[in-house]
Amino acid sequence: IGSHSAETDSQTEWTDVQKKIIPWKNSTASLELEMAVQDRAAKLGKSNSGLIVVASLIDKPTNLGGLCRTSEIFGASALVVGSLHYIQDKQFQHLSVSAEQWLPLVEVKPCQLVDYLQQKKTEGYTIIGVEQTAKSFDLTEYCFPEKSLLLLGNEHEGIPANLIHHLDVCVEIPQQGIIRSLNVHVSGALLIWEYTRQQVIKQKQQK
Repeated sequence: IGSHSAETDSQTEWTDVQKKIIPWKNSTASLELEMAVQDRAAKLGKSNSGLIVVASLIDKPTNLGGLCRTSEIFGASALVVGSLHYIQDKQFQHLSVSAEQWLPLVEVKPCQLVDYLQQKKTEGYTIIGVEQTAKSFDLTEYCFPEKSLLLLGNEHEGIPANLIHHLDVCVEIPQQGIIRSLNVHVSGALLIWEYTRQQVIKQKQQK
């Protein structure tokens, strides 16, 4: 009896447990989950975020799938890819875990990027490149404008010189190790989070 009582007390103490929403497992979805999914679907394309993530230069489905998932989780307004065919790739889907269903995806081919960036500038977006240059800002010191467009480079070549000329600013992630480059999804995730963190703080201060 003593052992059973101790076990019950132990179970009572562990009330803070892992809780994940898994939208693709409908068989176990609760009413709360269904309402959350419906609410997200209703807001599709109407995100309050001013962040656009441009991944047109990225060609690995795993990186694109991971970016799709990260962008959706942190409420980016859109993810731009070089081809919408990537969303049919099994590797993409494995990493995105259905995020492409809840995040607006836009197709802009690499050859169309100059025109696309120019168009977004006229709409008031600051074009931010994730790149190490002589004039890059340290991520820890950069203040993201509300309307930010984040341009990510290719896995091997980074951002081409012809596109760097169209950027308003380059931001780099401070590093300590010998290897001087991060995986592009990791780099993108860090900047997406920092943008989100700054905007959340700004909204709280305004309240």
